[in-house]
Amino acid sequence: MVVVVAGATGFVGARLVEALATRSVEVRAGSRRRREFAGARWVELDVDRPETLPGALAEARAAVYLVHGMDGREGYAEREARAAEAFARASAAAGLERIVYLGGVAPEGEASEHLASRRRTGEGLRAGRVPVFELRAAAILGAGSASWRLLRDVALRLPVLVAPPWLRGVSEPVALDDVVAAVVAACEVPVACAGVYGLPGPEAMDGLEMLQRICALRGRAPRVVRVPLLPRTIAGAAAGLLTGCAPHLARELVQGMGPGLEGRHPPFWALMPGHRRVGFDEMVRRAFVGEGPDWRLVPLAAEWLSWAASRKLAG
Repeated sequence: MVVVVAGATGFVGARLVEALATRSVEVRAGSRRRREFAGARWVELDVDRPETLPGALAEARAAVYLVHGMDGREGYAEREARAAEAFARASAAAGLERIVYLGGVAPEGEASEHLASRRRTGEGLRAGRVPVFELRAAAILGAGSASWRLLRDVALRLPVLVAPPWLRGVSEPVALDDVVAAVVAACEVPVACAGVYGLPGPEAMDGLEMLQRICALRGRAPRVVRVPLLPRTIAGAAAGLLTGCAPHLARELVQGMGPGLEGRHPPFWALMPGHRRVGFDEMVRRAFVGEGPDWRLVPLAAEWLSWAASRKLAG
């Protein structure tokens, strides 16, 4: 059985290629640029260049779609939609048995551009003839995750935690290890089970609790300042300066926070009855272990602003 991973160089893709390489499958790691993968064969796969898809998908049985176009350039949502539709057509032409897509949880009310694009990508893939397993996750926490870098640096670099109302939206963060296990399982369960599923973590909590628990695990107990109003546009711009997350990613992730990111689809874990999910504190510990000391390498501006704020509070 041949499994193609589209987006193999991302933080989920790289871990997934490693996990699939231990199974009885032939793994093709697809990306724009050549890279060596242990236990997998690299194939050129650029969803913005549909001519690369037939060769990458030839004779494959399954494909995992991990491509995210949130690159800071204008019009990424339209590019993501076109890419998904092209991938669905190429998968059907190649005779694939299934597509596994890792998407995002749809929020209550109006979605941010990022989350709306994730949903539209899933719709584009499902509109094709190949059955799709769409796995919707909220924040995926693990070494290399943009969501993790944002939470980590806000929790550990600020002298106080500012808590606007939109930070109280409840979500179900999930560990990278659990996500990888679910995607592997979606490549193997009966294709008749295809559909839209949630990938909730074992604990539901709001953004403030996540920050406080990360602080507690590092021996910090910062003061919480609740504010009635803090526009997410301003918070996102500040997060881009204060954290190790890329500015455009920080803006989009903050825009995605809001009134509820709990999944409303049946959990995929029902198809994995022997799987035990990682708790929040343990996923945070694993993320720190996976990064080693590198998490301290944040922009100089973040160091200076944090120091200046702490001096002002102390004085």
